Amino acid sequence: MRRALRALARIVGRVLLVVILWVVLWRVADLPGGLYMAKEWWRLGGIEREWRGLDRISPDLARAVVAAEDARFCQHWGLDLAAIEDALEDRERGRIRGASTITQQTAKNVFLWHGPSWTRKGLEAGFAPLIEVVWGKRRILEVYLNVAEFGEGVFGAQAAARHYFGTDASQLTLRQAAALAAVLPNPKARDPNRLSGKLNRRARQIAGGAETIAARGDDGCFMRG
Repeated sequence: MRRALRALARIVGRVLLVVILWVVLWRVADLPGGLYMAKEWWRLGGIEREWRGLDRISPDLARAVVAAEDARFCQHWGLDLAAIEDALEDRERGRIRGASTITQQTAKNVFLWHGPSWTRKGLEAGFAPLIEVVWGKRRILEVYLNVAEFGEGVFGAQAAARHYFGTDASQLTLRQAAALAAVLPNPKARDPNRLSGKLNRRARQIAGGAETIAARGDDGCFMRG
C-alpha cells in the first residue's frame, strides 16, 4: 500500500509539474489556441484569427469585456466567490446564470474543453488561481481577448474587428467594443451589427460600465499608465 501511495504521489507530482510548466510557457509565448479552437478549425475547415498584444487592442474593448463579463476582475484572485454565491441564490429561485470569471473562461478556452462538466469546472477552478499567479491580470486579459469567440469561426479581437467592422482592433470605438462584448455569452447566435432591441440596451449598459471603469480607474490591473 505504501509503495502504491508513493507511486501515485510521484505521478501526481509529475502531472502538476507538467501543468505548471505548460502555464509558464504561455506566460510569454503567443498562444496557438486551445482544444475548442482546434475543434472549430477542424469542423469549419479554417477559422479567422490573428494574435494582437493588449497594447494593440482598443482599451475600450478591454474595458467593455470586463464590464460585460467580470466587473470585479481586478479584485478577485481567479474565482469570484461573491458572484458564485449570488448565482447559487439565483439558482434556488429558478434563475440560471453563470458566475465564471474572465480568468476561468481563459483557463477553459486555453487548457480545457467546452460543454457542461463538473470535471471541467473543477479543473477550471484549479487553473484559475495558478494563471493568476503566473500570468497576472494583464496577460490573462490579453490572452482572453485573443481566444474569445465572437462569431462562428471568428476568434479574438483582431479577427472580430476585421470581420464585423472592417477595422483594426486598435481602432474599435466604444460603441463597436460594447457591441462585441454583448455577443460573448452566445456568439454563434448573435451579430454585433444586428443586435436585437434587448441586446442594444445591453450594449449601451456595457458601454456605460466601460466608461465607469475608466473614470474610476478600476482598470489599473490591466491598463498601463
